[in-house]
Amino acid sequence: MKSFENLRDAGGKLAALVKAEYPQKPDVILAVIPNGVPVALPVGRGLGLPVRGLPVLRTADGPVVLEVPTVAGLRVIVIDDGVETGAVARVVAASLIKGGPASLTLAVPVCPRQSLAELALRYDQIIAIDKPLVHRSLAWHYSDFDTIDETSALHLLAGQ
Repeated sequence: MKSFENLRDAGGKLAALVKAEYPQKPDVILAVIPNGVPVALPVGRGLGLPVRGLPVLRTADGPVVLEVPTVAGLRVIVIDDGVETGAVARVVAASLIKGGPASLTLAVPVCPRQSLAELALRYDQIIAIDKPLVHRSLAWHYSDFDTIDETSALHLLAGQ
């Protein structure tokens, strides 16, 4: 049985967990573009905060954060569709930590236990619904892994 119907369903379930496990209201929610956006929007609505996009380019040399927002002194939650290898989460953390946030939390529907320990060195908190023992394709956790493109993600952010 799959854990999530689709990205929006994962976001709804993640919103409930973030409200339960995050002790105070964050200052900013950053959604990794593109697939983090439909996951992050229900979390933003649940917390009464707008979601900002975090553009990440996937290159042959690995992911690159294209635009690092100002996060100095802010409580930041980063949301994506899940952790597969951890490459995106590592690069995002490295980019944001340079900006001096007050705290940095990763909230995802899926994070393999293999990745948790290493990512815990980079994030103050990791909130995840599913914590499988091993890495699997993220699609394995979704009945409909309804990935979107960057243009669709930007439209969703504009319409929130």
